[in-house]
Amino acid sequence: MSGVNEVEHHDAQPVNSAKVRQPLFEARKKIFPKRASGSFRQFKWLVMIVTLGIYYITPWLRWDRGPHAPDQAVLVDLANRRFYFFFIEIWPQEFFLVAGLLVMAGLGLFFVTSVVGRAWCGYTCPQTVWVDLFLVVERFVEGDRNARMKLDAAPWSARKIMLRTVKHAIWLAIAVATGGAWIFYFGDAPTLLVDVIRGQAAPVAYITVAILTATTYIFGGMVREQVCTYMCPWPRIQAAMLDENSLTVTYNDWRGEPRTRHTKRAAAAGIPVGDCVDCNACVVVCPMGIDIRDGQQMECITCALCIDACDGVMDKLGRERGLISYATLADYQHNMAIATGSGAHEIKPELVRDQSGKFTDRLRHFRLGKLFRPRTFIYFAAWSMVGLLLLYGLLTRDRLEVNVLHDRNPQFVVLSDGSIRNGYTVKLLNKIPEPRNVTVTIDGLANGAMNVVGLDQPEAQTISVELEPDRLKTLKIYVRQPREDVPAKTQRFTFTVEDHTSGEADQYTTTFEAPE
Repeated sequence: MSGVNEVEHHDAQPVNSAKVRQPLFEARKKIFPKRASGSFRQFKWLVMIVTLGIYYITPWLRWDRGPHAPDQAVLVDLANRRFYFFFIEIWPQEFFLVAGLLVMAGLGLFFVTSVVGRAWCGYTCPQTVWVDLFLVVERFVEGDRNARMKLDAAPWSARKIMLRTVKHAIWLAIAVATGGAWIFYFGDAPTLLVDVIRGQAAPVAYITVAILTATTYIFGGMVREQVCTYMCPWPRIQAAMLDENSLTVTYNDWRGEPRTRHTKRAAAAGIPVGDCVDCNACVVVCPMGIDIRDGQQMECITCALCIDACDGVMDKLGRERGLISYATLADYQHNMAIATGSGAHEIKPELVRDQSGKFTDRLRHFRLGKLFRPRTFIYFAAWSMVGLLLLYGLLTRDRLEVNVLHDRNPQFVVLSDGSIRNGYTVKLLNKIPEPRNVTVTIDGLANGAMNVVGLDQPEAQTISVELEPDRLKTLKIYVRQPREDVPAKTQRFTFTVEDHTSGEADQYTTTFEAPE
């Protein structure tokens, strides 16, 4: 019990208490989370570095697509209606691929939530990542929790003004960099950066930077947990995604209660106590300002910093880690039934331990196998199916397309020699960043021939056309058929476009109109 004296006790109350709900329109109470240390905090550092690195660095990556396409690895080219992602190029008519990725993201979010609760919120949500970054700056400038609380309560002075000015200046710099990084996804990053600095960029670029700067600064620095609590719909949706076997951050009161700060005094009096020494370490590290000991709460983003804080306290006390841990509702209820005699009495610590002081074998602990259950299999199967369909669509999509529009007025013309002529607008789409020579052939029209307006080639069943890289070419084609070969009814025939070098081809079936 000597370790109890080494534990720092914090005089802290949860800002967002599950026991006492504040009025909806009450002014925001500031939260000053203390810096945590431990495996989950280290994992959050890693996630923050990786996600921010991806966001800020990606627009500057290069990818050689040849002389006829941009060399930016990831680019949303709105001017030319293209989306480039390394070796993948997506055209507007292929937007189903992007829609499929959004479906995969949704299913992935459902899958992750059903397995480990709001892990997205706690680790990879942009709001969480940028709030973490802003807190790093705040701690660096103003100090840890106690120093920040003291500074906030102090009257304005030269030192306070200086510290606040430095902090907000760094926040604004991060916010500007965030907005600036976003616009680089929509244009060549080095060129656009020079244009922005010189004031030569399009007005929409500056407007976008201004809006994202404001939202990043306000959401990450000023509002913080309010975004998660009041603006984000996910806390209200997540309940439908969880079941009794989903992992969530849980205070195991079956081993923590009854809690006391006076363990030695209670032991001397023969009063049984749990492992929780009511130090409030879990409260002061929580960025959402809650007390996890109040049970599951809408505000909890399962960042697990309370686990790190509590594990540190348990280490000092020489007790097992896991007083606060990731646990399933099924295991928690089973262990609570042991500690309470299936609800017959209050929690009795002696019921969860044997005579040697170790946990009884009747208790349930997390096993990896519990993650594999029908719900997770269904989500994963649906996610995988969508992914395979997208992969199939990506690998089998046409890179050469033809589209034909028949002239409506007139539908046909009778020439002086009696032959019948129909007009067509033919669109040839070359979806690779290289020029290529293709042939256009008409099939299924007896003795039919065609000529192309503006193309110096004799009338024939097959013509040769040069296509520019990554471009749509529109041709005006007239198809003629001798009068004696024209039947009494409308005919159907096919335009075939083929690249003999790559073997790619496409067809379009249309009609040939003639007088009855």
